[in-house]
Amino acid sequence: MPEGPEIRRAADAVSDAILGKTALEVRFGLEPLKRFEPLLSGREVVRVSTRGKAMLIGFDNGLTTFSHNQLYGRWFTVPAYQYPENERQLRLAIHTSNRSALLYSASDIQVLDPDQLQQHPFLSRLGPDVLAATSSADEVLQRLLAKPFVNRRLGLLLTDQSFVAGLGNYLRCEILFLAEVDPGLKPKECSQEQLAALAQAIIELPRQSYATGGITSDLARAEFLMKNGASFERARFNLFRREGLPCYRCATLIRKRKIGSQSCYVCPKCQPAAKG
Repeated sequence: MPEGPEIRRAADAVSDAILGKTALEVRFGLEPLKRFEPLLSGREVVRVSTRGKAMLIGFDNGLTTFSHNQLYGRWFTVPAYQYPENERQLRLAIHTSNRSALLYSASDIQVLDPDQLQQHPFLSRLGPDVLAATSSADEVLQRLLAKPFVNRRLGLLLTDQSFVAGLGNYLRCEILFLAEVDPGLKPKECSQEQLAALAQAIIELPRQSYATGGITSDLARAEFLMKNGASFERARFNLFRREGLPCYRCATLIRKRKIGSQSCYVCPKCQPAAKG
């Protein structure tokens, strides 16, 4: 599933293509939404933003499209009315005079008026967006110690969007590794040093991933690996999807564990398990 950095980069591309332009035609691939086509066609796109893993596109009549890519959704920006060749189902098309923004395969798409946007059940429960300029490590640290979160295992907490918005599985694994924290630990079981490192990583690593197109590893090492023939996918992570390979920090073999419904990758030495 695309995580906050990937959705923000997709929103940047969509913004470049359609922001400030008149949507000459808006088409939906989901039948219940087709009634909104005449309400959005001919309106100016005035806002493209993200909240965690959701993208919001606002029009000058006050309506906003909400979309969540979930597992398979993908945005394309193309010359107007030029559709990419793929086997995906087109769910939303916003056509301007020279560019089109196309969303394929996503099924969670809604059109909201201002009141619905304010009261939206998903958006209203989101924690601070890790990519928002207003979010800080101090705020995250306070949330780690807050009553709703302090007694929850970090391997599950970090992907709970009510804690912070925008983290998914690869960021969860990489953040815990960077902070040298085992996913089975709870905030109340961590040292002050671990909590501070965790809060800092929760803010800094998603922003590095956004800026670099998905690199969460050491940037110099990733560049070296790619210059020497490694693929981007192999070079971008510290330990995610590197089960059985040596940790870059200590050479211990990376292990894979099941946390919730997803695989979590850990270094047994760098992230010692909770005692007892």
